[in-house]
Amino acid sequence: MDFQLQIVTPDGLLYDGPAQRLITRTTEGDVGILARHSDYVAPLDIGETKIKFSDGTTRVGSSARGLLSVTGGVVRLVASTFEWADEIDVNRAQRALEKAKEKLARKNSDYELRMAEYKLKRALNRINVYNEGRK
Repeated sequence: MDFQLQIVTPDGLLYDGPAQRLITRTTEGDVGILARHSDYVAPLDIGETKIKFSDGTTRVGSSARGLLSVTGGVVRLVASTFEWADEIDVNRAQRALEKAKEKLARKNSDYELRMAEYKLKRALNRINVYNEGRK
């Protein structure tokens, strides 16, 4: 059984169509959504998103911060950033990882430290999702 899924970022609508299953990372842990899920709202964390589509194919993406909502059977994943595994520039992610590690090694303000930690976590997630998508 399918449900309507929308994936939205500040850049626009990335997907609007049917899906059978969604698994994504919220600030409270991973959550799975199937058809007929009760209404639900949760803040997104940095993590992997797996979607099983109506034709049986599965696609993996990297999402970071935002909101997951289920309202009236429509599932909306509204993320600050979302990239499909096969569209991730792994070299760019690796450079971002190294840059974040360098910033963490320096003495920084609390804000700079939090930003470096966020960028490190995001870069690691992108690399992991890229590798997962290649399996």
